[in-house]
Amino acid sequence: MVSDNAFSTCIRSPLTPKFPNSFTTRIFSDVAGDITIVVDGEPFLLHKFPLVARSGKIRKMVADAKDSNLSKLELLNVPGGPQSFELAMKFCYGMNFEITATNVAHLRCAAEYLEMTEDYREENLIARTETYLNEVVTQSLEKSMEVLATCEMLPPLAEEVGIQSRCIEAIALNACKEQLVSGLARLDCDGESTELKTGCLEWWVEDLSVLRIDYYQRVICAMGRTGVRPDSIIASLMHYAQASLKGIGKCQIWNPARVKPNPSMEEHDQRTIVESLVSLMPTEKSCSIPLSFLFGMLRMAIMLDVSIACRLELERRIAFRLEMVSLDDLLIPSIRTGDSLFDVDTIHRILVNFLQRIEEEDNEDCGYESEGVGSPSHGSLLKVGRLIDSYLAEIAPDPYLNLQKFTAMIEILPDYARVIDDGLYRAIDIYLKAHPMLTELECKKLCKFIDCGKLSQEACNHAAQNDRLPVQMAVRVLYFEQLRMKDALSGSSGDGLLSQRISSGVPSAAMSPRDNYASLRRENRELKLEISRMRVRLSELEKEQLCMKQGMMDKTGNGKTFLTSISKGIGRIGIFGAPTGGKRPKSGRKGRGSDGKTGRSRRHSVS
Repeated sequence: MVSDNAFSTCIRSPLTPKFPNSFTTRIFSDVAGDITIVVDGEPFLLHKFPLVARSGKIRKMVADAKDSNLSKLELLNVPGGPQSFELAMKFCYGMNFEITATNVAHLRCAAEYLEMTEDYREENLIARTETYLNEVVTQSLEKSMEVLATCEMLPPLAEEVGIQSRCIEAIALNACKEQLVSGLARLDCDGESTELKTGCLEWWVEDLSVLRIDYYQRVICAMGRTGVRPDSIIASLMHYAQASLKGIGKCQIWNPARVKPNPSMEEHDQRTIVESLVSLMPTEKSCSIPLSFLFGMLRMAIMLDVSIACRLELERRIAFRLEMVSLDDLLIPSIRTGDSLFDVDTIHRILVNFLQRIEEEDNEDCGYESEGVGSPSHGSLLKVGRLIDSYLAEIAPDPYLNLQKFTAMIEILPDYARVIDDGLYRAIDIYLKAHPMLTELECKKLCKFIDCGKLSQEACNHAAQNDRLPVQMAVRVLYFEQLRMKDALSGSSGDGLLSQRISSGVPSAAMSPRDNYASLRRENRELKLEISRMRVRLSELEKEQLCMKQGMMDKTGNGKTFLTSISKGIGRIGIFGAPTGGKRPKSGRKGRGSDGKTGRSRRHSVS
């Protein structure tokens, strides 16, 4: 700050007003003395003449004063405060100072406040700051962002003079130019190293993170209009989220104490940031937002209790690529007290969105042969089926997970989403073990979701000796196992099971054409699924045959028994590992052979 003495000893040469008249003559006749101007509580001792020569506001205040010997004026809410007023006074006194990207916005607003227009003096402060904004700031991406960042502390007057809007449009336009330059640089980097290619990325992605969220939102919208690449926008969104949300991760959500009835101002700001960033995500199908970022935003949205529309949008985007999701991504902790440890409701909604997408894709494709196992949509459904079975097994040990939520996750998937039910059986068995208080009726209801005809040989062996399952379940397992053995011995390759499965699926002549076509599609899908299951069983039989041959060789060479070799061979190909600890498994069911001749005496734990 320049001292009062410095201002009071400046040259006081007479200046000629641009438009002399009786009004200005009367004012200039009374500007011979000094005046103290108080700006937001800070006093400045100045000479009247240079001020009234360039500032219309001060000239009017002097003219309106009743006291002809006015010695003090008070200015309130000057944009930029005393620092900006000091620079404006330097300009009035003709003192040298530099207009920079740091002070030009404050100077422009202070000049507007003081009415330093061309009506009072040629090349006044408004004109000088406008020249700098138009010829320097808007031509540089870096300076435009710097000026826009300084506007955050300015009053609405900055918006009225158009500083923010010009900087925003300049940032978007210059970013588009930088995009073209970086594209050429990438072409030059094709034969170079990976580090060089990484250096070709846009540098402004990191710099935009210093902006306030409302300015950042306007900048990204302008970039979208001007044609900036969606992948650059996504990179900017990710960097802004990581910088402003102070870490997107699981560690912030596992602690329920973070959920407060009255969120603080910081949490309110973070909620606004999350909602704004989600609304800015590109909608083009060609762009791919990393799933880790989407799940990170979803966790933050749950923790901060953002709007329902924001959460549904994130869930919809995740559901569109659910087949690419990993199990760890789905394990979203629940923050509500008294609820299950995991947020099952959110995963259920994501799964509903995914199934709706699959149904829409199937409806768009009218081809008959495209439906079934070989179609891309069904391939995605099979992947999601395996993923959900793994998810169910992961959440099953939760003692707070009620049966309704668990069964809702099971029954929402259609039957053709699983080629084999081993994963589902494992999840249900774990749930039964973790919830021993279930009634017999509830156990029966839960086990009805398991299709015994879709269980592998190893799973059947385990289920037949599982005391946690209802007796009816064990009977069904034995029945299907007997059918499988009969088909294997007769060489029918499962025709008996297949005929039983599709006997009820023949379309009726009384159906409407639309229903008839839908029935044919279902029948075709089930046929192809059955073929897939047969291939799985055939592969198991081939492995067993190899084990039998190996057993015969061992019997002649090493003295091992034939049945022991078969038992060990079956154990190697199964997905259920031997128990690693805990209590020894209970004995088999009453009435089953225990001499091991059927190969079922070997126990396998899924818990």
